[in-house]
Amino acid sequence: MPRAMLDYTKTILQKVSFDVRLFTKELKKAISRLLPNEIEELKIWLHYFIVDKPDLQPTLVLLKA
Repeated sequence: MPRAMLDYTKTILQKVSFDVRLFTKELKKAISRLLPNEIEELKIWLHYFIVDKPDLQPTLVLLKA
């Protein structure tokens, strides 16, 4: 079941990636709800996802905290 939450989070982040503010909000929610190992997996996915989206790159700071 936890895997479903991670997949759902990725889907939401993809859908809101057009707006940095929304993306940041959803990323913060995901960090508060996911398990530590899922957050690590999300970090890896996020690095690949935002390679071609320079406006979203500052959101990586949220995952370093």
